[in-house]
Amino acid sequence: MLKWAILSGIEGNLVAYEAVLQDIHTQPQPVTDLFILGDVIDYRPEGLAVIERIQKPRTGELTPQVCRGWWEEQYLLIHGFLAETMPNPVIAKYGAATAKAMWDQMPESVVQWMAELDFAFVELDCLLVHGSSLSTTEELTPESSPLQILDRFVRSNVNRLFCGRSGRQFHLQVQGGSVSSEVVRMDGSVAKQTDRSDDRALIGVGNVGRNPHCATYTLYYPSTDKLEFRWVAHKY
Repeated sequence: MLKWAILSGIEGNLVAYEAVLQDIHTQPQPVTDLFILGDVIDYRPEGLAVIERIQKPRTGELTPQVCRGWWEEQYLLIHGFLAETMPNPVIAKYGAATAKAMWDQMPESVVQWMAELDFAFVELDCLLVHGSSLSTTEELTPESSPLQILDRFVRSNVNRLFCGRSGRQFHLQVQGGSVSSEVVRMDGSVAKQTDRSDDRALIGVGNVGRNPHCATYTLYYPSTDKLEFRWVAHKY
């Protein structure tokens, strides 16, 4: 039976990541797939140890499937792998010194690894992504507008959307909504389309490294649609 462990936001906290791996290892029913939805690192150099740990799983451990998060995207911007945006998000939020440190401390080989990460994963009828189907920056929460949430489902054509940008754990059922669109063709005819929401769910998977002494992540059983939100204590 499939059983997924879904993480996000390690943010360079190796102690918290090790605690989560230990919790996964001690599950009574083995985890079959390990997904990390971005923000493996942040601006601190400690993140290099986390990346090395992910790249070299120990004997008997799952190989993590990692997609790009907000922080990985910032490194790619700073190192010229993506088109520059103005103002630079890191400089605007953390200052020029932080952006310079991110340039100085990150080896080219690691930046190349980030550049090769997928934007998201589509598994069965699920989208696993850091932010949303639109961008790594967008933060979906239970407070997001229903129209916005439904649009993100329509873009990805899935029934379950797992995201990590907010750092929160939540399970939001989306039912009874619809999005209608019209396209005017070159010949003047109009094509209409309506996408309906039938039992879709938005799931926040938690955050591993941000909160002192407590990591959060999510277990998911695709065959039964069961969710389990996990809290793991650690000594960071």
